[in-house]
Parts: sequence; C-alpha cells; structure tokens
Amino acid sequence: MQTILLAGGLGSSLAEETVTIPKPMVEVGGRPIITRVMDIYSHFGHNDFIVAAGYKSLCIKQYFANYHLVANNITVSLDSGKMDFVPASPGGWNVSVVDTGPRTMSSGRIRRLKEWLRPGPFMVTYSDGLGNIDINALIEFHKSHGKLATITAVQPPARFGGIELDGERVEAFTEKVSQSDTWINGGFFIFEPEVMDYFVDDMEPLEQSPLRQMAQDCELMAFKHEGFWHPMDTIRDRNMLDDLCEEETPPWLRFNEERPSDITALAM
Repeated sequence: MQTILLAGGLGSSLAEETVTIPKPMVEVGGRPIITRVMDIYSHFGHNDFIVAAGYKSLCIKQYFANYHLVANNITVSLDSGKMDFVPASPGGWNVSVVDTGPRTMSSGRIRRLKEWLRPGPFMVTYSDGLGNIDINALIEFHKSHGKLATITAVQPPARFGGIELDGERVEAFTEKVSQSDTWINGGFFIFEPEVMDYFVDDMEPLEQSPLRQMAQDCELMAFKHEGFWHPMDTIRDRNMLDDLCEEETPPWLRFNEERPSDITALAM
C-alpha cells in the first residue's frame, strides 16, 4: 500500500529552523524527521512513499536524490574514481517526491497526487509527528469497518503542569495534566480512492471541510492509539524528540506492547 507524506507546509512554528529548510527536513537525532516517520511504516514492510512537497521542495528532492550517499558506506578507488556502495543498514524504500505547489493546502496536495496512486486504498500522514502506531493493526481496522476513511486518534501530550484546588486553596501541584479523555487527530490516515470526491479545493486543509464532511456522511472512523505519540511543533518538541533518539530504541519504534483499539465514528 502506498503512503503519502504531507511535506509541503511552511512550518512557521519552527521558524528558527525552517527559514532555510522545510519542516520535514528538520533533523531529529541527526536525520530529517520525515525519515523517522518513514521508519514507522518501513517497520511493517510498507516502503512505497510519495512525498507531497511544496515549500522548498528542491531541498527534499536533493536529499532523496543523494540518499544513497547518506545511507550507505562507500569505497572509492582514488585512481579511477569508481565508487562502490556498502549498505550500512537494510533499505528498500521507493520514494517519489512530487512538487504539489508552494501554497497548496493538505487536501489539495492529496488531490494533485491522484495520478501517482495505484488503484485501491492508500495511506496518508504528516511528516512532523512520531508515534508507535501499529500500521498493520490500523490497516486491519480500516478493512473491518468498510468506510471510506480512517483517522488515527491520539491523546495529546500534556505540555503543562497543573494545580489541584479545593475551592480557592491550592492542594497540590501535578507534573502533568491528565489527557485521558481527550482525543485529537494524530494523522496516520487510510483512504479509499473515493475520498478524492471530497477534495475539491486546493486551498482547503484536510482537517476542515473534507474530514468534517466525511464525518457527517458517516464515512470517517477513528482508530484509537493509546501508545506514544508526539508532534514536532516547537523547538522544545524537536529537542525532546532529539533526546529520545539517544535511547536504544526510541519510543516511536517500540511495538511490543499490545495497544487497545476499537471502531468509533468520529464526530468533528
């Protein structure tokens, strides 16, 4: 199944980094975050990617055009200049980078890739959020409900500490605010080809009219993910994800634990 990586936005919330590079190319643990997202899919054997590029798309094209130099060790004959590549790790990715316009919104980017897609369902995700999503379980979930679209619902990370009050008296400080009852769009979509009928305006974000109309038509279902998920919205987020790369296996690649999921109609 093909996977579309939405990678065309301006990334203004990370302006310190994205003045010179697009947000998906911001490095986490020494590698662009887009490749960290691809690792999640690759873990489950899904290696066919289409990058929906836009802002500074040439930067993304150049990176993948030269990826064989980045990902492999090399042996060079200094007499002839002949170069041999020695794989440093298993690869197998097939990556198409398509310029979908510098200011196109997310639903428009997907629509512009229609001719690049093979028949059948396809996956879509953002290029700036990491989570240990069980992709195979997500696919089985999508097949089970028979609707046009599946969204992965996640619980947002608590960004602030809280205080517990008894009237006006402070009882205690808490390290994290409980988010157990809050679900948000975490990306990691699966769409049937018919969803293209919902993408009619290049300037319409996916999260607005398209997904809302699917929900109204009872064609949008939510796969609940209760494991690790974290976006890269700020420099602080980037630094935190960067630190997690120091672990032997970062949390977005830990798939050993069973994760509950159920079929839920998503109201937006």
